[in-house]
Amino acid sequence: MTPDPLALLASAFTAHAAAWPGEAEEARVFIELLGEGRHAFLRERLEGHFTASALLVSADGRRTLLTHHRKLDRWLQPGGHADGDMDLSRVALTEASEESGLPGLRVEGGIFDLDRHWIPERKGVPGHWHHDVRYIVRAGDDERFVVGEESHDLAWLEVETVAADATIDPSLRRMARKWLGRAAP
Repeated sequence: MTPDPLALLASAFTAHAAAWPGEAEEARVFIELLGEGRHAFLRERLEGHFTASALLVSADGRRTLLTHHRKLDRWLQPGGHADGDMDLSRVALTEASEESGLPGLRVEGGIFDLDRHWIPERKGVPGHWHHDVRYIVRAGDDERFVVGEESHDLAWLEVETVAADATIDPSLRRMARKWLGRAAP
């Protein structure tokens, strides 16, 4: 019998809320969105939908690969739309692979972070919420990346630098701080 992906995600959100009480309200909102079933994983749900992203860390855990996002014109972690895929860890891994060109990436552990953020109206698509489920994706030994169509540039930055840089997206800084508090390089 195949496990129900929605039940698995609900359980993962509940476990994440228990581990990170500061994100319990986000987890509640994410669980509520799961009630819409597969529709919640489609970008056509214009009120908002699930996305997945990766804190892509180097093999030694000291650096993270960021993308200078072409559409949003800022440094962010790799990620993107679920487009119907209810396995959000797979979405995060796929997006990290596609956006970095790095071989041998792997997801480590379960949900690392939850973030609900507003995407402004763009090219006829109304403003909407991204319910972003974030995972740790670890690079292998080969750290030579390829800049793709979605990015102006990519760069390996020290996680400590990201955690302290007030010009970087606050949720990315939060993930960097969580990583520093959780991982021993």
